[in-house]
Amino acid sequence: MSVMSSVMRGARRLVHADPVLLSSFLSPPLLCPARTSAPLLTCQQNRKYIPKKVKGHKPQAVKPKVYKQEVEITQKMTVAALAKAMNKDVDHVFEALLNSPVDLDSLDQDSVLEERSIKEVVTRSGMKFKWAKLSETRKRVNRDAHRRPPADASCLVSRPPVVTIMGHVDHGKTTLLDSLRKSQIVSTEAGGITQHIGAFLVELPSGEKITFLDTPGHAAFSSMRARGANATDIIILVVAADDGVMNQTVESIQHAKRAGVPMIVAVNKCDKPQADPQRVKRELLAHDVVCEEFGGDVQAIHISALKGDNLLALTEATAALAEVLELKAEPSGLVEGLVIESRTDRGKGPVTTAIVQRGTLRHGCVLVAGKSWAKVRLLFDENGRALTEAGPSCAVEVVGWKELPSAGELILEVESEQRAREVVEWRNYEEEEMKLEEERSAIELKQTQHLQEYRKERAELAHLSWRQKKAALYRAYKAKFSGRPSERTEDEELSLPLVIKGDVDGSVEAILNILDSYDAHQQCELDVVHFGIGDVSENDVNMAETFKGSIYGFNVRASKTVQQLATKKGVPLRLHTVIYKLIDQLKDDLSSKLPPHVVENILGEATVLAMFEVSVGKKKVPVAGCRVQKGLLDRRHKFRLIRGQDTIWEGSVMTLKHHKDDVQSVRTGMECGLSVHGNMDFKPGDVLVCFENVASPQVTSWNPGF
Repeated sequence: MSVMSSVMRGARRLVHADPVLLSSFLSPPLLCPARTSAPLLTCQQNRKYIPKKVKGHKPQAVKPKVYKQEVEITQKMTVAALAKAMNKDVDHVFEALLNSPVDLDSLDQDSVLEERSIKEVVTRSGMKFKWAKLSETRKRVNRDAHRRPPADASCLVSRPPVVTIMGHVDHGKTTLLDSLRKSQIVSTEAGGITQHIGAFLVELPSGEKITFLDTPGHAAFSSMRARGANATDIIILVVAADDGVMNQTVESIQHAKRAGVPMIVAVNKCDKPQADPQRVKRELLAHDVVCEEFGGDVQAIHISALKGDNLLALTEATAALAEVLELKAEPSGLVEGLVIESRTDRGKGPVTTAIVQRGTLRHGCVLVAGKSWAKVRLLFDENGRALTEAGPSCAVEVVGWKELPSAGELILEVESEQRAREVVEWRNYEEEEMKLEEERSAIELKQTQHLQEYRKERAELAHLSWRQKKAALYRAYKAKFSGRPSERTEDEELSLPLVIKGDVDGSVEAILNILDSYDAHQQCELDVVHFGIGDVSENDVNMAETFKGSIYGFNVRASKTVQQLATKKGVPLRLHTVIYKLIDQLKDDLSSKLPPHVVENILGEATVLAMFEVSVGKKKVPVAGCRVQKGLLDRRHKFRLIRGQDTIWEGSVMTLKHHKDDVQSVRTGMECGLSVHGNMDFKPGDVLVCFENVASPQVTSWNPGF
């Protein structure tokens, strides 16, 4: 009974402790209903079981995803094709097939592999395979805009001629235009020379209208003159009677011939005493410009633009030639034109000067030029007056461009803004494709060269097995790279990075054309890191500081804040209004980058007559007794001892004496004694030369031609 009681008490305690645990071990009949509490057996259990911690066990870290190269595979690939798809060597495929059922001795690069072997090679190489797609990419549809076909003759009407004034600098081109339109353009030009291409409409006393283009005569603006020749109907070639045919005169003649435009020669400055118009006409014969009095068809008019002499004859000759040419254009339909100049205006944004060649330009027209488009907001003439429309041969300023187009671009009108965006997108896409094609061609050329070198290296190992070949190549590469010199970590080349800013696109174009002629790269590298249109900004200063370069601005300004920022960051800021002064400044900066030339200047020579020793304390110092043959010996400069044809010693003297007196220098014919640092063994007949090294500044060898 006592044992039974003990068992029952233990069971009762266990039931109160955890009835569910007890019920899992005991069958229901073993539990006493009277002694069991129903609520205790039926209550919900919320116990959480925590896994047992094992001592020394660490949770596994999540492995990072490893990128594997994808290889496109196809059925029945050869060893060579698989190696090319993996961008590996053929021997790599053979190595990957080691310890596989494939018989390597029977394989060569043209052997066809099974699908299982192809996958095994890719997997063993740490890559993943995918089946190649057989579908081809669709070709993009050309969405470019083009000129309209020629109009019917019945739709054409007469238009004013577009006349370009061309010639050498300072021969009076702009002064001629001033006299024609009674204005003072010359006084507004920096340095008295035209540095922009200008477009003006001039109405003659007879009521006829002529659109004149004034092109710069300076050598730097060759591209502007070419653009003026391509946009014109007649060229007036201005030649100074006292100066004759010059470099830019010849260049203007060449532009006219290339464009196929007729010329009229205006021999200017005939009022000067030294004027010789006949000499000018004879000099023009050497360039195939034959005037009428020599049996040719080129009219030559003697004028004085400054005094206004004979200008009526010049305008009548121009109008007569225009009448002969029967200049006509279609005033209706979509507009076509040419960008003469482009600039950024602070209030108007991107602005272009354009010549309308076809159609009538109005507000709201959607234009495309190059990779930019515009919805015309405002039109202005050359005097800043607002226009409502501009017909053929009109020179007009167009406001409303989203981006600034380059000078010389063709202007085409399109139907809508959506169409303009399509044209610009297509042109950008074409440019990217062209760049990709150039890069692809360069890569293919490099690959071809590498393949040729690769085959040349392995031609001598063709008789070996691939294992022997691998071992031989390993030995060769090991010997090659072990003897390779260490690479230089510092760039020792001199360079001058530039940030170019100009007021108009043509000015920047002219400066860049000049910089393209730079040919002194062996002295100092010239690198244009950025160029743009508009005033110098803080971004320009920051960019110049990053590249440790200089800022060159032409006809632009820099605010006081920008100037202070440039001074603070040590960025040279060069602002000029005359093109040749800007180039002179650039040449000076290039020259300042170059190390100076060190030139040895011989001051005097002396001959050693005898050698003797002088006691200085307990020490005996060798002294050379000399006579100065020419020049002077100065102890402040360096000396050189020459024996026969050899230089024995070079350095400075310790003492220089004349008789018993210490002296600074001795001159021709005087005798002296001198001692040097160290024990120097002087001999009679030795020659002592006194010299100094003079550093002279080095000048760049670049010559832009003006």
